Amino acid sequence: MDTLRYFMSPNETPPTSDENVTVTETTFNDIPVRVYVPKRKSEALRRSVFYIHGGGWCLGSAALFECDLQSRQTADRLDAVVISVNYRLAPMYHFPVQFEDVYNALRWFLRKNILEKYGVNPERIGVSGDSAGGNLAAAVVQQLLDDQDVKIKLKIQSLIYPALQTSDVDTPSYQENSHFPILPKSLMVRFWSEYFTTDRSLEKAMYSNQHIPLESSHVLKLVNWSSLLPERFKKGYVYKNPAYGSSELARKYPGFLDVRAAPLLADDNKLRGLPPTYVITCQYDVLRDDGLMYVTRLQNAGVQVTHNHIEDGFHGVFSLRTFEISHRVMDQYISWLSENL
Repeated sequence: MDTLRYFMSPNETPPTSDENVTVTETTFNDIPVRVYVPKRKSEALRRSVFYIHGGGWCLGSAALFECDLQSRQTADRLDAVVISVNYRLAPMYHFPVQFEDVYNALRWFLRKNILEKYGVNPERIGVSGDSAGGNLAAAVVQQLLDDQDVKIKLKIQSLIYPALQTSDVDTPSYQENSHFPILPKSLMVRFWSEYFTTDRSLEKAMYSNQHIPLESSHVLKLVNWSSLLPERFKKGYVYKNPAYGSSELARKYPGFLDVRAAPLLADDNKLRGLPPTYVITCQYDVLRDDGLMYVTRLQNAGVQVTHNHIEDGFHGVFSLRTFEISHRVMDQYISWLSENL
């Protein structure tokens, strides 16, 4: 992970304003953020997107060129204030540090005086994120439902090929795309395990789908793809209950069974309170079925859901602007936000 971070660092950009957007860096409750504010005058308070970058909880930052470009384009095209949040990364820091960094920054942003400072309409705020950022977005939005100290209610959430569960890494999408470039199963499992520990025994058990202990078997019904996936995504695969693993792993690293790390483990009562949701999934992505199962569970809970499945999409497509498909997905994302935020 240190090597990957080293090679990614030259791709970071300074907080440079342009003719359309003012870009600054600051901290929200000691968490570094980038703030993007449109330069054109506005008579009304602006809507806002609180954005969380991906990178498997181990890589990435708000300063990466792709993330910076996406944030400034969102701010300009939506005439919105975009907050792009950083968080401490694994393996130096493990769960729940990443979750807590994002959550604490979001709570800070939702304070009345902060919203006033940036000219944000408190009734038009959404949380968005891609991949691991989509995981964190789903998790913090769930957590806000129980936070009596936060009076602002989010208007929407947008989850871009999110990672949502650790309990079954043998879903049809994991099987179909286990060796697909950018995010093969081995790398996704490594990201998951690094999120919780540097102990490689968890990675080994997770890769073979033998990490859920018998006493936690009840969580499997919440991620049972045989009942949650639309028929066309099952493609003849036969559901097999994951083999039960060591109770010791769960005792040492309880995070992989924590709803703050695996939002698909939330019960139906929690899901019912969630705001209108946009979910992007890609056909060629090990995480495809995580998003599909969340769509089904949200719909069953009565949440308003817009699901955009990209048939020719693959993990990371949202950020890879050299591909035409990336611009198409970005246009669809902005269009939904424009209509719903």
